Amino acid sequence: MGQYEQDSKELLRLVGGRENIAAVSHCMTRMRFVLGDPGKADVKGIEAMKVVKGSFTQAGQFQVIIGNTVAEFYNDFVKVAGIEGVSKDAVKQAAQQNQNVLQRAVAVIAEIFAPLIPAIICGGLILGFRNCIDQLALFEDGTKTLVQISQFWAGMDSFLWLIGEAVFHMLPVGICWSVVKKMGGTQMLGIVLGLTLVSGQLLNAYAVATTPADKMPFWDFGYFTVHMIGYQAQVIPAILAAFTLVYLEKFFRRITPQVVSMIVVPFCSLLLAVVAAHFVLGPIGWQIGSMISSVVFSGITGSFREIFAAVFGFVYAPLVITGLHHMTNAIDLQLIADYHGTMLWPMIALSNIAQGSAVLGMIFLQRKNAEAQEVNVPACISCYLGVTEPAIFGVNLKYVFPFLCGMTGSACAAILCVSTSTTANAIGVGGIPGILSIQPMYMPTFAMSMVVAIVVPFVLTTIIGKKKGVDRPVTTEGAEIAAGEVTAVSETAAQESEKEFVSFLDGQAIALAEVKDGVFSEGMVGEGLAIVPTNETLVAPVSGRISMVMEDSRHAVGISLPNGMEVLLHVGLDTVDMKGDGFEYLVRKDQQVQAGTPLIRFNREKIRAAGHRDVTMCVITEKGQAEKLEFLVDRPVKAGETKILSYE
Repeated sequence: MGQYEQDSKELLRLVGGRENIAAVSHCMTRMRFVLGDPGKADVKGIEAMKVVKGSFTQAGQFQVIIGNTVAEFYNDFVKVAGIEGVSKDAVKQAAQQNQNVLQRAVAVIAEIFAPLIPAIICGGLILGFRNCIDQLALFEDGTKTLVQISQFWAGMDSFLWLIGEAVFHMLPVGICWSVVKKMGGTQMLGIVLGLTLVSGQLLNAYAVATTPADKMPFWDFGYFTVHMIGYQAQVIPAILAAFTLVYLEKFFRRITPQVVSMIVVPFCSLLLAVVAAHFVLGPIGWQIGSMISSVVFSGITGSFREIFAAVFGFVYAPLVITGLHHMTNAIDLQLIADYHGTMLWPMIALSNIAQGSAVLGMIFLQRKNAEAQEVNVPACISCYLGVTEPAIFGVNLKYVFPFLCGMTGSACAAILCVSTSTTANAIGVGGIPGILSIQPMYMPTFAMSMVVAIVVPFVLTTIIGKKKGVDRPVTTEGAEIAAGEVTAVSETAAQESEKEFVSFLDGQAIALAEVKDGVFSEGMVGEGLAIVPTNETLVAPVSGRISMVMEDSRHAVGISLPNGMEVLLHVGLDTVDMKGDGFEYLVRKDQQVQAGTPLIRFNREKIRAAGHRDVTMCVITEKGQAEKLEFLVDRPVKAGETKILSYE
C-alpha cells in the first residue's frame, strides 16, 4: 500500500470518479486534471483534505496543490484510479475541451501579451516619472517644472524617452516576436516583420493625422501605389501580420523539399507577409483597432459614462477569474495610440486596489487569527502592488462576501474616476503605484478615487464580516479562545539553538511574493524565498537527505532534514515544460548532502530561450520542529556562503 493510497481514493471520489477524468498529469507541486464535467468536482471537500494545500482552475485545468511530495502522490493516484498519466502538453491540449471559442481566443491573446507586460509596465513607469518632472509646475510659485529649472533633469527627461519610445512606438516588434514564438515559427523572422512595420523609412503613425494627403509618401509600382505608413504602437495590424507570417511559413515548410527549405521558406514567408502587412492587413487592422477604441472611448466619455464605469468597475474582478481581462491590454494600447492616453486602465488599477482593500478588511476582522493572517497580509500587499490572484483566489472568493464588497468599491471608485475624466498616459503597475502612470493634471482625482477604492470595500467587508462572525478568533482545532489568551512556548523550544540555511545560488535574494506566479508567490506551497541567479549550479542550502527528484524534467529537488523539515528547490518557472533539456542532476535520491553540495546544473540561456524565467525558489513545504523562520532577502548572495534563512 502506498503512502497516499487512501488520500488518492478520497481525491478520486471528490473529483467525480475515474469516468470524470479526461487527462491527468503533475508538475512540481500540483496535480493537473482535465475533467469531463468540472461541476462534479467537490472543491470544498478537496480543499478540506489534509494533504491538499489549495486548488484553482486555470485554462481549462483543475489544479490541486499537493506540495513537493506530488510525485509520490501522483504515482499512488494513477494506480488507485487505474488510469495512465500524460504529459503536461497533452493535458493542455485536452483542456481545450473545457474552453469555448472565446476562451481559446483569450488564452491566445494572454499568451501573446504575457511576455510583453514587464516591458509595458516599465515603459509606463518611465512615462509617469517623466510626467512628474516635465509637467508638474511645483517650483517658483507653481510656474515652472523641474525640467525647466534644471539642465540635469532636462537631459534625464530626454534620455528616458529613449526607453519610452522603444517600448510603445516599437511595440509591433514585440508583438510579432511573441506571436511567432507562441505559434512555433521562426522568431527572428517575426522580429524582422515587426521592424518593417515601424521602419524609419515610413511615415510615423502619429504623424498621419496631421499630414496632408498630397504629402503622404508612397511606393509607386506603376499600376498602383501604396502609402508608406508606419504602424507605431498599433496592436491589431501587428497581430494580423504575425499570424500571416506563421501560416505562410508552415505552408512553405510543408511543400518545400528539405534540401532547399532553408532558402525558400524564410524568403517566401517573410516577403509575402510584409507585402500582405502593408498592402492589406495593416490598413484593415488599423481600421478595426480604431473602431474598437472609438467604441470604448465613446462609452467612457459619452452621456452614460457613469453607467459604463459602474458596470466595468463591478465586473472587472470576475473577468480576472475567467481570464477575459487579458483583452483589456490590447484595448488600452489602442486607446493610447489613438487618443494619447487611456481612461480604461485607471479603472483596472482601482479594481485591484478595491480587492486588496477587501482583504484589508479581513485582516482587521481576523487580527487574532494568526493562521489566517499568514495568507491575508501577503495577499493584501501583493494586491496593492498590482497582483490580484493571491487576494482573489486565496481570500476573497474563499468567503465570497469580501469579493462582492471589493466589486462594489471598485464600481464606486470607477464612477468617480470616469466622471472626472481621469486619464493615464500608459499601462502601469495595477495598484497604488499606478498613480505614477496617470497624467499629472488627473493625479489628484485618481488619488480621490483610490481613497474610495480603499474605504468602501474595507467598511463593507468589516460590517458584513462582523455580522457573519468572521471576527471571532479560533484555534487550529476550531474552538473559540478568549481575547488576550496566549499559548505557552515550551522551555525546550525556547532554548533550542538557532539554525541556518546558506544561499543555494549566486545572485539577488528576493521575497517569494516578488516571484508573482500566483502559486509560489502567494505561499500555497509554503514559506520561502527566491534568488534571481547569476550562475548555473544549484547547491544545497542545508545538510540533509535528497528526498525527491524529478527524473523527467530534472528541474527541482527536495531535501529532508532530521528535524522533520522538508525543503523544495525549484529552478525557474514552468520549466517542467522543457522536459529536462538544459538540466542535469548532480545527486541521486536518498543521497546525504551537506550545505554547499552541488545538486543541479542548469542552462540559463536555454531557460530564457524557452520563454521561462530562471528565478529559483527555496520553499519550506513542511516546517517539522522548526519555528520562527526568518528569511533574509533584498540583497546579493553567494552560493554556499551567504546566510539566507535562520530558524529556531
